[in-house]
Amino acid sequence: MLPFEEEIKEGYYIRTFDSKTPIDEFVWHRDQEDRWIEPIGETDWRFQYDNEVPIPLQKLFIEAGTYHRVIRGTGELTLKIIKQNG
Repeated sequence: MLPFEEEIKEGYYIRTFDSKTPIDEFVWHRDQEDRWIEPIGETDWRFQYDNEVPIPLQKLFIEAGTYHRVIRGTGELTLKIIKQNG
């Protein structure tokens, strides 16, 4: 089971993460396609690439096969995701 709800739009996805989701569900992972992610609204959630320090969640490009994770903050997180090769 994934730690988000997903809505498919024309050309992009909207993912919503709940701050009540247990921290251990936000696991390191990698995706099969390049993607842009962008938070909708202000957030204190963070993003982390493997072997790097966490950064504020902002518009980011993630290359396919790159290990990364989302670090839970307060409140709900909504992301717009545009997949490039999938």
